[in-house]
Amino acid sequence: MTADPTVPRRGRRRPALRAALTIAAGAGLLATLAPAAVARPVGSSSASGCHGAVHLTAADRADRTDSAEGRADWAAADAALAGLTGPGYGTSALGAVRENGRLVWRNATGVADLGTGRPADPDGRFRIGSTTKTFVATTLLQLVGERRLDLDDRLECLLPGVVPNSTAITVRQLLNHTSGIANYTQDPAFEFTDQDWLTDRRFQPYSLQALVDIADRYPPAFPPGRDWGYSNTNFVLIGMIIEKLTGHSWQEEVTRRIIRPLHLTGTSMPGNSPFIPGPHAHGYLKTDAGPADVTLLDPSMAGSAGAGISTTADLTTFVGALLGGRLLPPAELAEMQRTSPNGGGRSYGLGLQRVDTPCGTFWGHAGGIPGYSTLMLGSADGKRQFAASLTVYDVGDGTAANAAWNRLTATALCGTQAPALDPSAVPGPVPDLARPGS
Repeated sequence: MTADPTVPRRGRRRPALRAALTIAAGAGLLATLAPAAVARPVGSSSASGCHGAVHLTAADRADRTDSAEGRADWAAADAALAGLTGPGYGTSALGAVRENGRLVWRNATGVADLGTGRPADPDGRFRIGSTTKTFVATTLLQLVGERRLDLDDRLECLLPGVVPNSTAITVRQLLNHTSGIANYTQDPAFEFTDQDWLTDRRFQPYSLQALVDIADRYPPAFPPGRDWGYSNTNFVLIGMIIEKLTGHSWQEEVTRRIIRPLHLTGTSMPGNSPFIPGPHAHGYLKTDAGPADVTLLDPSMAGSAGAGISTTADLTTFVGALLGGRLLPPAELAEMQRTSPNGGGRSYGLGLQRVDTPCGTFWGHAGGIPGYSTLMLGSADGKRQFAASLTVYDVGDGTAANAAWNRLTATALCGTQAPALDPSAVPGPVPDLARPGS
C-alpha cells in the first residue's frame, strides 16, 4: 500500500516523490526486532550485478527474443536493472516482460539478504503494496458485472454510516479516489520510520473496520466528486463491500476469482501472517544504526489497499489477462479505464493507472509498503506486460532514483531506442505505507 505523493502528509510534500504518479515461508523470526547494522554494507557483495546468465531457467533463456534488436533490448534491460542496485537505491531489483503470453525477459540484480550476500532470485516473491488495488478493483467489478451492485450505488446503502458523507459517496468515487474520504495512513501510527513502529507497531493487527475508524478521526479532504485525492481508505471500504456482498473475506474472493483461475502460484493475499512464503528478498529501511530488516510485518496494516504478495511473472500474467478481456466483461473493463476528470486523477481509472509512452498507452498500478516498491504495467491490447520490484533502500537522491526507474520502465516497455519517459507519467520507486500511489 502506498501513499499519494501529490497529497501532502500533514501539510508536507516529500521532494523525492514529486515526480511520481500516485502510485511498491519467511526467513524466520528476527533475533531482535530493533534495527541493527549488518556486517555487509549495501553494494559490497559481488552479487550486486545482474544474474541473467545464472538465474534464468533454461525455459526463460529459450523464450528470449533471438533477433539482434531483441538481444540488445534485453541487454539494455539488464543494465537498467543493475542501475537500480548499483548506486544503492535498492538492495535487490527484479524485472520481467511478457509478450503475447510468453515470458521473454526476466532477471534479478542485487542481493536477497544483506547479511549473507545471497543473490536475488528472479522467481522471488515480494510485497506488492498498492498494486493489490487492481486485484481488488477487478474483483469488485466482477460483482458489478454480475449485477450484485452498481458503480453509482451510494456507500450509505452498502455500509450504512461507515464514514461521513456516505450518502453522497458512490462506489465509483471509491474506486477512482474522488470520494474525499480521509486517508487513514496520514495517522502517526503509520509513520514507519519511527523506532516504535520498527520494534512494535509493524506487528499490530488491524481489521478493515479499525482502519476506517482511524480515517474517521480526520475530516474529509473535499466534498465527494469535487476533486481527486488518493486515499487508501477508499480501497479498505471496497474490501468491506466485497465481504458484505459475498459473505467471504476479500482475500478469499480475490483468490477464488483471480489467483486460482490464472494459476498465479506465487501470489497470495495474506491476512495477519507476517511472513512472505517461498523464496524472497528481504526488505530494509535505512536508519542511523544501519539497515533495519522489515521483511516481517503484519500486512493487515494495508488490508485490501495493499497487503498482497506476488512475483514479476504472476503480475505480468494478471495484467495481461485483465487487459486482454479474460477477467471482466467489456463494459466493466471500459469503466475501469475511464479516468477521472479531476486534478491528479486524470491518469487514474478504477483501480488502474494510465501511463502514456512513445510506444503506446499502458495500464497498471504501482505500490509501496515498507521495504518494497512495485510497478505493473500492460499494453492496452493485452499483448505486452512489464513488472518490476525494488527492495528500496537508499533513495536520498530521489530524482536520480526515479530516473533510474524511468530508464528501466522505458527500456522494458519500448526498447533501447525509446526516449526517456516523461518523469511525471511514470510511477516512481519510492514506496511508502503512508504516502500512497506508488
